Amino acid sequence: MSQFVTAAEAVKIVQSGDRVYVQAAAATPTVLTKALSERASELKNVEICHLHTEGDAPYANPDLAASFHVNSFFIGANVRHTLKAGNGSYTPVFLSELPLLFRKKVVLLDVVFIQVSPPDLHGYCSLGVSVEASIAAIESAKKVVAQVNPNMPRTFGDGIIHISKIDYLVEVNLPIHAHEVAPFTTAEEKIGTFVASLIEDKSTLQMGIGSIPNAALSKLIHHKDLGLHTEMFSDGVIDLIEKNVINCNYKGVFKGRALATFLIGSKRLYNFVNDNPFIEMKESSIVNDTARIRKNSKMVAINSAIEVDVTGQVCADSIGVKMYSGVGGQMDFIRGASLSEGGKAIIALPSITKKGESRIVPYLKQGAGVVTTRSHIHYVITENGIADLYGKTLKQRVNELVKIAHPNHQEWIEKAYFDLVNGL
Repeated sequence: MSQFVTAAEAVKIVQSGDRVYVQAAAATPTVLTKALSERASELKNVEICHLHTEGDAPYANPDLAASFHVNSFFIGANVRHTLKAGNGSYTPVFLSELPLLFRKKVVLLDVVFIQVSPPDLHGYCSLGVSVEASIAAIESAKKVVAQVNPNMPRTFGDGIIHISKIDYLVEVNLPIHAHEVAPFTTAEEKIGTFVASLIEDKSTLQMGIGSIPNAALSKLIHHKDLGLHTEMFSDGVIDLIEKNVINCNYKGVFKGRALATFLIGSKRLYNFVNDNPFIEMKESSIVNDTARIRKNSKMVAINSAIEVDVTGQVCADSIGVKMYSGVGGQMDFIRGASLSEGGKAIIALPSITKKGESRIVPYLKQGAGVVTTRSHIHYVITENGIADLYGKTLKQRVNELVKIAHPNHQEWIEKAYFDLVNGL
C-alpha cells in the first residue's frame, strides 16, 4: 500500500480491540474519524481517546456502542452525551501529565490520528495548531495516520514530524476548525476590566478561550512588556503582539517567544501563527509544567469555573456528579502562578448563570469535583468586583465572596453557609 491513500484505506489499520488517540482541538482530523466510524459494522471494542475535539464525532453515537467507546481526557460538547449513554468514560488527568500516561505505558496506544501541514522540501510536516499530547502519542503508538491539509499552519517548536514517522497520509483540503470572536457582554467587559487592573507591566499571562479573556486582553493596550506562557490562546493576543505590548522580553523561560500547546480561533489567528517564529508550540508536559511556569516572575493565571463556594473551593469540571469538561491545565497554572515571584492566581466568572442561578455558592453541589482547592486561589473576580482571598480566614473569605456575588443572592448565600456551619 502506498503511503498516500484514501481515508477509507488508511483507517483499515485499526482493528477490533485497538485504542486510538485523536489529535485535539482545532486540529481534530475529522475526515479520519468519520471514515473510521463508517467501519463500525466491522469493528468491536475500539477505544477512541482524546482531549476536547472540534467538529462532529460520529463514533460517539450510542447506537455504535458495541464498536466504539469514547475515553475523554477532557470532555467536549460533541461527546458529553456519552457518559450518560454509557458509551463513554472520563479519565481525570492534568494536561501536564497526559503525555506521561502514554510514555509510561499506563495508557497503551495502538494507533494515533493526527492532522498536519504538507511536508516541506525536507519531508517535515507540522502539527500546526495542536501539539498537546500528540508527540507522546506518536512516539508511543504502533501506527500513525495523518490527515494532510494545506490549510494547517506551520508552527515552530515541538510539533515537527518527518514523513517517515507516518504510516499513512490522507490528503484533504478543508478549513481548520475555527471560532469567530464573539462580542462580550457588559458583565464580561466589567470582569475584564477588573482582571486587567491586577496585571502589572512585565507580567506573563495565561488565559483560555472566550469572551472574558478577550475582554481582559482588550484592556491591556497601554501595558508594557507583557509575556505569554499559556496552555492555549486565541485572537485576543494578536493586536497586543502587533503593538509590542506582548513581546515576551521579561519571561523567565522561553524568553522572546509566546508559548502555547494548542490554539483555537479565527482564520486570522491561523494566518498570524503560520510560519511565525515568535509563536512557540511545545508539548503540554513542558508548557504546563509548574516548575517552568513559576520561573516567570509576575505570572498571572486567569481561569474560569462552573461554581465557587464561599471558602474558595473551585469546581471547574462538573455540575454536581455530572461531568462537564475536565481538569485540563487549570491547576498546573494556578499553582505555577502562586509560586511565581509576584504571581497571581485568578478565577474569573460571571456571578450568575444564564438561568439566573448564583455561581458563588455557600457550598458546592453534591458530587461536584474540586479542581482547584481553597488553598491555591488568590483572587476570584465577577462583574461585581474582586475578592482577595490570599491569606484570609474562612470567615474573611465568606465576606469577600459574598460581596462579589449577585446582589439578589448575597443574603441567602451568607445565611445558608453559616446555618450549615452552625449545624442549623
